[in-house]
Amino acid sequence: MSDNGEHILVIDDDRSSRRMLVRALGDAGYECREAGSGTEALTLLHAESPVLLLLDLDMPGVDGAEVLRRLRGDPDATIAQLPAIMLTGHSGEKSEVLCLEAGASDFVTKPINLAVLRARIDTQLRLQSLRQQLQRQNGELEAWRANLERDLAAARLTQQSLIPQKPPMLPGWEVAAVYRPVIQVGGDIYGWLHMPQGGILFWIADATGHGAAAALLTALAKLLFHHGSVEHLHPAKIMEAVNNDFRSIFGARSFMTAMCVALDPATGRGQVAGAGHPPLLLTRAAGVSEMISSSAPPLGLLEKSEFAETEIMLQPGDGFLLYTDGLYGSSPNELDRWTPERLRASLARDAESAQSMLAQIMRRVAPDVGGTLPDDVTAVAVRRTN
Repeated sequence: MSDNGEHILVIDDDRSSRRMLVRALGDAGYECREAGSGTEALTLLHAESPVLLLLDLDMPGVDGAEVLRRLRGDPDATIAQLPAIMLTGHSGEKSEVLCLEAGASDFVTKPINLAVLRARIDTQLRLQSLRQQLQRQNGELEAWRANLERDLAAARLTQQSLIPQKPPMLPGWEVAAVYRPVIQVGGDIYGWLHMPQGGILFWIADATGHGAAAALLTALAKLLFHHGSVEHLHPAKIMEAVNNDFRSIFGARSFMTAMCVALDPATGRGQVAGAGHPPLLLTRAAGVSEMISSSAPPLGLLEKSEFAETEIMLQPGDGFLLYTDGLYGSSPNELDRWTPERLRASLARDAESAQSMLAQIMRRVAPDVGGTLPDDVTAVAVRRTN
């Protein structure tokens, strides 16, 4: 201990007993300093903090119990948490309880057995070292958490800038969307892109994972769909381009499900293509609904995927719903979990407007807005009005 200035403070009003103890501990390899009273000890504690206290319980004036009470109430955590071993000439449970209630880490009865005292000292020093190590680790963990919160906040701002803040202006059409991530950021993303010849591409994707890593994948998804829609007119070709680019970047280490609808707003004609994504749900003005399933596995899984297109025709009053599988897992009760079939049946009753359709679905599948959802929930509703 003498190499780094660490020492044990021995506090005893009996000078001969104190000196004998300091000498014995010194011969055992400990560096010790002395205090002849509780008042002197409290002064020395703040001048140069020891690593451990050995103090006599019975002292005139400020006794050992009072020293410990003041020690434990010190605003300096380094002082307040010092290990302290009480030395007492009293034996029995009453004395033991008194020492521990005063705040002693341990106690040794007189006459002192040096081997026992050394064992108690070494135990307390090891415990103190472990406490300090734990405090350092907690500090590192707190710094890591703060950095993570900053990263998530930055990712949230980035993802918010990627998600459309208002629906597109489409005369004769209604568009509504909802996005609820599990945490600040999620793996869901959606959007719409204007295509040549007056068409518009509605697309949605669900990347693996949550947090900042998933947010980066969603940023990439938007970029890839944008590039694909510039180069191709048909959803199958767009999906193929996105799959090729995604696969070339990640190999088979990451994947995402996706579905897109290329719509001609003037005629109501559209083409649908999906990759491992939940079925597109069509609503008809007559009160019936249909499902169009994905024809290919998730993007990024296979180097070559075959993407098939399904033709749709939307008349006034018809619409469709794009959504992620978070809608299925929003209920904690397995019997109440939603399925494409349940959603389809629900849509047949909620097709008055795109917004009302979406609002009714969210009230049913995720009614507790303030609760924690098990997965990201995202949906886009599109309806033709005339």
